[in-house]
Amino acid sequence: MAMESSISKAVRRGLIYSSLTAVALGTTNFAVAAEEVQGDVERISVTGSRIAREGTITASPVTVITAEQLTSSGAVNIGEALNELPALASTFSLSSSTEYIGTAGLNILDLRNMGTSRTLVLVDGKRHVSSQAGDSTVDVNTIPTEWVESVEIITGGASAIYGADAVTGVVNFRLKKDITGFNVSATAGEADDSDYDNKRFALSYGSDFADGAGNAGISIEHSSQSALAITDRDATATSWTTVNDPTGENVKRYVEGGHYAINNAAVIYGPWNGLDKSYSFNPDGSMREVYTGPNTEGTKCWGDCDYVNLNQYEDLQPEFDRTTINFKTNYDVTDDLTASFQAKWSETNATSRSQPAFFFGNLTLDYDNAFIQDDFKQVLTDAGYESGDSFYINRFLNDMGQRLEEDERTTQRYVASLEGVVWDEWDFEAYGIYGETELERENQNNLIYSNFFNAIDAVEIDGEIVCASEDARAEGCVAANIFADGAVTAEAADYMTTNSVSTATVEQYVFGTSIANGALFELPAGDVGFAAGIEYRKEKMETTEDELSASGDTFFNAFPNEKADFDVKEIFAEFTIPLLYDQYGIDSLTFDTAIRYADYSTVGDATSWKVGLDWVVYDDLRVRATYATAVRAPNLGEFYGAETQNFFSADDSCKVSEMEGLAPEQLALRQANCAALGVAADFDSDYDSASLDGVNKGNEDLDPEESDSYTVGIVFQPEFLDGFSATIDYWNIEITDAISGVSAQTMIDRCIDDPSGINNQYCALVERDDSGEIVKITNQVINVAKQEAEGIDFEFAYDVDLYDGDLRTGLIATYLIKRDEYAFQDDDDFDEYQGVAGDPEWSGIFTVDYTWNNWNANWKIRYIDEVETNTQQFYDNYATQYSNGDHWASYTTHDVRAVYGFENGVELGFGIDNLFDKDLPEYTSGTSATSATYDNIGRFYYVTFSYAM
Repeated sequence: MAMESSISKAVRRGLIYSSLTAVALGTTNFAVAAEEVQGDVERISVTGSRIAREGTITASPVTVITAEQLTSSGAVNIGEALNELPALASTFSLSSSTEYIGTAGLNILDLRNMGTSRTLVLVDGKRHVSSQAGDSTVDVNTIPTEWVESVEIITGGASAIYGADAVTGVVNFRLKKDITGFNVSATAGEADDSDYDNKRFALSYGSDFADGAGNAGISIEHSSQSALAITDRDATATSWTTVNDPTGENVKRYVEGGHYAINNAAVIYGPWNGLDKSYSFNPDGSMREVYTGPNTEGTKCWGDCDYVNLNQYEDLQPEFDRTTINFKTNYDVTDDLTASFQAKWSETNATSRSQPAFFFGNLTLDYDNAFIQDDFKQVLTDAGYESGDSFYINRFLNDMGQRLEEDERTTQRYVASLEGVVWDEWDFEAYGIYGETELERENQNNLIYSNFFNAIDAVEIDGEIVCASEDARAEGCVAANIFADGAVTAEAADYMTTNSVSTATVEQYVFGTSIANGALFELPAGDVGFAAGIEYRKEKMETTEDELSASGDTFFNAFPNEKADFDVKEIFAEFTIPLLYDQYGIDSLTFDTAIRYADYSTVGDATSWKVGLDWVVYDDLRVRATYATAVRAPNLGEFYGAETQNFFSADDSCKVSEMEGLAPEQLALRQANCAALGVAADFDSDYDSASLDGVNKGNEDLDPEESDSYTVGIVFQPEFLDGFSATIDYWNIEITDAISGVSAQTMIDRCIDDPSGINNQYCALVERDDSGEIVKITNQVINVAKQEAEGIDFEFAYDVDLYDGDLRTGLIATYLIKRDEYAFQDDDDFDEYQGVAGDPEWSGIFTVDYTWNNWNANWKIRYIDEVETNTQQFYDNYATQYSNGDHWASYTTHDVRAVYGFENGVELGFGIDNLFDKDLPEYTSGTSATSATYDNIGRFYYVTFSYAM
């Protein structure tokens, strides 16, 4: 039987090991942990396990970020601070959230850049309602910053412990258990060279009651930020275009410019209309030639060119505000039974700007249009146009108002639980969770197609220019002149636009119970731990579009109304088994294993499991390893998504002209499969890359994704160097049967080039008529792709007394060995993303923190390695290279902060983020997931205030 003093030593060592990552970013957890281990052994809850155990020893590597670290910069939202960590990608930060419809203001975590739906976000080890209809992702900005005690990140599959979605790992927000005292804090800051600013205010109060048997607390938080226009930063102030570079064949280069074939005054592009030149219009409606600039050296459209700067319409940071109210209480019913309750209400609002409605290549006007002036009428006449003819016109409709998207999300979450001890040794917990997110999206200045076409079809009647349609005039049609910037009247703009509104509701119900015993029975090497439980979860979503938008008669995409739900029943078990203790070369060796079985109403059953070893070699050195399988069931949008209209650009590979040059064997295969589809042997058509009618929809034949992951690492804390610690962990993740979309062209080609014939999943998505012509493409996600990633995480910390103060240094870094994406898991072809924007080979954060008396100062250095802007496969596929803009240099920013604490509980601080005003890489858009990795605000000053009593 192990002696009590030896167990205490193991406990102390476990606490130290678990604190390494926290120390790496400059906290005092190590010192506190070492001091607290006295007296009787206490079993502690551990992230990555449901078994309370002696110390926090687990085989899975866990990175711990403390609340102090999360608030040590000018960021006022917790997600912005987390996205700087090497393990997390900026797929959905505030900077990139405006890239898609309905996502402005979201901050969604993405471990290892392998997909936001594959990262499971928990609060106190429990699920949180989704922030998006049809998905499982959580907006971490809704989590109460004021009550966060730490954030714990587990790499690798964790489905066996926490359930589906934990394919690449788990991010768990651990909240403070008891809230005591009165706390108020505030932050305010502004950018050095723009109007961007942000603010945060938080108030928290908590107290014990019933002679300490209970505790209750409430907090209120509000944060906001102004918009940051793309034009406010030098690197993104003007848009870029690519042109042919005369230095070599198939070489392109980026030049400063925009789009010369479309602007706010209308462009008649010559090549599309049989004209020798292109024309635009002056403010008075008179014609002028479009100047495209010198192009003798491939520098088309730069300098004083006649182009529109597309970047003027968008923001690097959206206007955003958030208000969160939180309440929690717990009460010890008996010494062995505690009841607790949590409630949260959060509302976020974000505004996204985008380009005005536009027409490019798909808008025609009549030669007889009443707004055409004589000079341009003569140009058309000279080119052979006559009454009844039409011509193509391109136009940004800036004078109708810029398109704006207002996104409002209201989240409620309630958690009730009972936990305690039965039969002296058994811990138990029973809990229920209800979560709801209500979403409202308002698209302002949304163009109504039918009204627009009526308004621009103008004729002159009795000396007045009016809408040609008598029915339209009766319904209030106002004729619109689009032959000059600003020519559209306010009355015409009102007639042609609307504010369309869509709403959605997401609901989550979770009920579960679990039991655990850290000392189920004793083996020679120690106690066997055991945990088991069941959980039921139901997810629901419903979306409602306004009638006009749902009809497809507006510029914004038409979305149908949707209503769907699924439920899942799960059972799980976990063991921790000590194998050896106090042997030569083995201080202790522990085996961990877990298994979870789930039964989904959508995809049926799924099983995940994990095994792990934790080997303490001696006091200074520990080795750990895990292997895990994980699953991700398709979310509601992927499985049940309703049909939405779309158009696809693709060639029909059954055309005779498309078979020219094929090898004999491939030609015979394609001819046979095309014939089996009912396509005539001499079938051909004149179109090339036609716009094919089709739909996007969910796929009820999907299976769960699966992943295999393993980690191997060491933890080293030498006694000869007090205060130093190091962890190095190798990780490897492979996802198979990954749910992915396939392009229309790929569907057509895979259908007819399949050696097994036409009875494949792709032919089922391509519909043809009796003549063999493609009439409909159905775009569904399918289990077809694969992802692979591997890397090494490094965490080093050194804490030392210096000049009567405490100096703490830390480094968190990741070396990315591989990140490959296979469009088809049965193919050898893949895209290699290691070293490409968003996936740097090296990335890391180094911190220096010094505390002396009432002063604290810290300095943070963030590094991102040099990257390419495209994969090598991209260049190979398109036989194109770039003479500039295809490489971003390494990127380093410096943040500094100083805080002074007064004796009365007041703390005042001042900080500067991006001290040296490092700009974004050149030729970046600033809003994509890859460019959002970099700081787009520039030098930022902020002050902080806090008071606690």
